Formats: sequence, C-alpha cells, structure tokens
Amino acid sequence: MTDVGKWLVVAGIFLVVIGLVAQTGALGWFGRLPGDIRIERPNSSFYFPIVSMLVVSVVLSLLLHVIRRFF
Repeated sequence: MTDVGKWLVVAGIFLVVIGLVAQTGALGWFGRLPGDIRIERPNSSFYFPIVSMLVVSVVLSLLLHVIRRFF
C-alpha cells in the first residue's frame, strides 16, 4: 500500500509543477503549434489541437519509458 502513496505524492508534485509553469506563461505556445486546427467564425469557433496533443503524447511516453526503466 505504500507504493500507492508514493505514486500519489509524485503525481501531486508533478501537477503542482505543471500548474506553476502554466501560471508563469511559459506554456503560451501550447495550442498554437503549426498543424493545430482553429476555425473561428462570428457565431462559433472550433479548435482541435492535433499537433499539441501529439507532442504531449510523445513527452509522456518518453517520461513513462524512463520511469519504467529505472523503477
């Protein structure tokens, strides 16, 4: 049961760090990458961040690969 507690603490620290980075504006580029689909009209808007989600997927996959390799 102590493993679950450790993972919850690590996940909480990770979320706090991401929150602090987002507050500083360092992620201002996120969602505006070339390839993200944005359609804006006077009455509606549509946004589909394809490339941004691919970047998130690759980064998380690499991070989990490193974590599994060392633990």
